[in-house]
Amino acid sequence: MPLKSIYKAPWFVKAVFVISFFLIFFVAGVTYKNMDDLSESTDLVEKKYEIAIELEQILSYLKDAETGQRGFVIVKDSSYLMPYLLGRENINNSFAELKGLIDDETEQQRNLIELRFLIDNCLANYENVQEFILKRQNNINSPEFRPLFARGKLIMDQIRAKIRVMLDVQNKKLEKYQEEHTNNLRATPIFLYSLIILSLLLMIGAYYKIASNLKKLKKTNQALEIFKESTNQSEIVSKHGNWTWNIEEDRFTYSDNLYRLLGEEPHSFKPTIEKFMEFVHPEDVEKLSAQVARMKEEQNLPFIHYRVIHKNGNIKHLKAYGKVVINNEGEHNLLGTTTDITDEIESFRALEERNLELERNNKELSAFNHVASHDLQEPLRKIQTFLSRLEDKEEGNFSESGLKYMSRIKNAASRMRLLIDDLLQFSRTNKADKVFEVSNINLLLEAAKQDLAEVISQENATINADTFPVLNVIPFQMQQLFANLIGNSLKYKSVDRAPEINITYAQVKAETEEMLTKAKKDSYHKITFKDNGIGFDNEYAKKIFVLFSRLHNKSDYSGTGIGLSICKKIIENHKGFIFADGEVGVGATFTVYLPIV
Repeated sequence: MPLKSIYKAPWFVKAVFVISFFLIFFVAGVTYKNMDDLSESTDLVEKKYEIAIELEQILSYLKDAETGQRGFVIVKDSSYLMPYLLGRENINNSFAELKGLIDDETEQQRNLIELRFLIDNCLANYENVQEFILKRQNNINSPEFRPLFARGKLIMDQIRAKIRVMLDVQNKKLEKYQEEHTNNLRATPIFLYSLIILSLLLMIGAYYKIASNLKKLKKTNQALEIFKESTNQSEIVSKHGNWTWNIEEDRFTYSDNLYRLLGEEPHSFKPTIEKFMEFVHPEDVEKLSAQVARMKEEQNLPFIHYRVIHKNGNIKHLKAYGKVVINNEGEHNLLGTTTDITDEIESFRALEERNLELERNNKELSAFNHVASHDLQEPLRKIQTFLSRLEDKEEGNFSESGLKYMSRIKNAASRMRLLIDDLLQFSRTNKADKVFEVSNINLLLEAAKQDLAEVISQENATINADTFPVLNVIPFQMQQLFANLIGNSLKYKSVDRAPEINITYAQVKAETEEMLTKAKKDSYHKITFKDNGIGFDNEYAKKIFVLFSRLHNKSDYSGTGIGLSICKKIIENHKGFIFADGEVGVGATFTVYLPIV
């Protein structure tokens, strides 16, 4: 698991908690809404009963007024009119209450207006009856009284009907609201229960996810502990230590092995620049202090070398490097590593000493070459000179065996001369002063053919060559390569046919050449020397390049066994490859690969 996912909650857990929060918030809202609806239902019921009570009161007051009026009509006593007078006042109070209770109901307000109109008519009719009785005493059987009295009953019936209408409207609204509320109350528990179950399931899922992450975190922490211990061991083995500089807080932390590089136990002192400087070699304090000041200014530390002194007096060479990184919190930290390079310094000094010794050996070798080219050749020339004089002047005085010995001495001297010349050529190919030049290879080939012109003419040899491009080579070595390979083909010619040598050139890709299994370049110049000589067994294809190696008896073919070794050394000097391929009785092929620069 990536470290980032360890220290930050996974998106799934975040989403679960967010969804659960909103679900709980929603459940609370729905619960509050239901409670509010319940309270509203209670208020509506109370309001309905209040309206019904007020309507019943109005009807009761009208009945009281009607009863008082009838008592007055029968006994003609004005005291019976008291319920009428009180009812009228109470009716007005009830109307005021009703108006306040139905102020938001248009239909009931319209019904209330109509009810008011009927009650006013009813009360007006009561007054007309009273006035009639007072003016025409005991004349209730007159034709004028009966319609007046009957009209009051009619209006009263209309009032009762209107009150029933208003009560019916209120009851219907209450029933509708109670039905809706009942449906909501039935659905709400199921809905809330489902949401709660869903929230619990989500939280259980989140719990298991957190538990799983905790297990992974535990495993990761264990892996980190193992990695930390492995890192500590790696630091000890590789002799390096790590350090961190928190730029914002100007605070340093050292790894355990950094203390050991200073010859101290881990955490034996507070990691500060000032304390670290106490271990630095006095000659390097100024240089390192300047680098630290530059590091704090530029927030970067390039490679720097310095020495430290342990308490036991040992001097160690250290190399340090630092680079700024930014963590997830945006903090800038300069992460550094310090390495003990004492062994490298000592190895470098030992290498310098070996190089000096090698340089002395090269000088001695050059001196030997001088001796070989002058001092050794001088007595050899004298031997050959005196042998020649002895052969000219005293040949007739020698016996047959003496002449044989004389011939052997002469051949041995010639071979000695040839061996010294070949050794000198081989030593020249090992010299360090190899100068590469852009050269015309065609001219170098012609120069090599001129060196072998006498042998080419004697053997009636044919040399066919492609045109070569200009190459960057060591000119005299490349000419020597051509001369040695052509001379080798002429030396090992077939007795039954004239020598024929074909030299071809091509540019090739390393990946297409089977023999270039260890090529370091992509493209090469390929030069092939193919002859029709005696050839050789491919079993000896690598052996023929070994110094002093010969496949034939020296009595059959002249030579020192150095020529092809020189060719191999020349190709190695050019960072190339040379391969031999032969077939007995058919001929030999030498393939040269030179890297394209």
